Amino acid sequence: MRIGLALPQFDFSVPGESPLQWATVRDWAVRAEGLGFESLWLADHLFLEITRYGGRPGRHGAFDPLVTLGALARITSRVRLGTLVLCAPLRPPTVLAKALATVDVVSGGRLVVGLGAGWFEPEFTEAGLAMAGPAARLEYLAESCQVLAGMFGGGPFSYAGNYVRVAQARCLPVPVQRPRPPIWVGGKGDRLLELVARHADGWNAVWAWTPAAYRGRLSVLEAACARVGRDPASITRSLGLQALVGEDLADLERRFRRLCEVAPPGTMAEKTLEEWRQGRLVGTVEEVREQLGGWEELGVDTIIVGVGPLPFSVTGRDDVAMLAEACSLDPHGNRTD
Repeated sequence: MRIGLALPQFDFSVPGESPLQWATVRDWAVRAEGLGFESLWLADHLFLEITRYGGRPGRHGAFDPLVTLGALARITSRVRLGTLVLCAPLRPPTVLAKALATVDVVSGGRLVVGLGAGWFEPEFTEAGLAMAGPAARLEYLAESCQVLAGMFGGGPFSYAGNYVRVAQARCLPVPVQRPRPPIWVGGKGDRLLELVARHADGWNAVWAWTPAAYRGRLSVLEAACARVGRDPASITRSLGLQALVGEDLADLERRFRRLCEVAPPGTMAEKTLEEWRQGRLVGTVEEVREQLGGWEELGVDTIIVGVGPLPFSVTGRDDVAMLAEACSLDPHGNRTD
């Protein structure tokens, strides 16, 4: 199993720092690679509001994922670099293919393309776009997957869908990875899992999951694969989980109190450690190792951790270092247990 880190990216991501500084993002990427994380991940939002997490109203800025990954490619040498996930309807897939191929070339073939249908309507409005209904967004996502896969080949590519039409288009430079950078799709609904079975190289689910809930969705994906004649083992399974690790229970409780203290106001209000454990990678070192083993038994290939009160946030260097220790990471991105 591989372990990735969701990098700080938003103005709420690092306690006491708003707006978030590029130097902070850069330093966390270098630090994470040194600690042995196998991959680094960024979300895709023009901006974000955290009222859904209990936070106060207001916009929080965000670094653009593709520009940032291109920059991170030049200061890292080993880690895979991924998007979790790109909002497909915000970009024409022909234009997106060019940007993604460029990142893959700049990184020496380390890109993972995470795609989703989008959900945050205010950013559609900001971009001057009407957010279509779920069915239309899923169809656009499916067409985007097909166009990206086709254009990554480098040759003239044509496609005629309900939303995307391409006539003899070419993507140059060609990505380093052959046959293409892996395309993962994020989400959990029945129709989305059908899309994964038909068009994706991997499936991603985030941020709060119990093994039982994951097993239920996995059975839906396996049934979808059976309908299209695909081996479900050919689909990479990745899972995003918020994480917190302590040397022992007392240390875990201390770290949880600190997390609550530095969290954006309202986001951790009245939460207890027992509540926070549910659906997350939380516990002592030994407990977390046992949890990782359970996810590995379910066929999860990559776990992407967020080590803060919200996704794509961090609390302290020692929390991330403790997690790396619990995951038994070595400096080369391998798990040693």
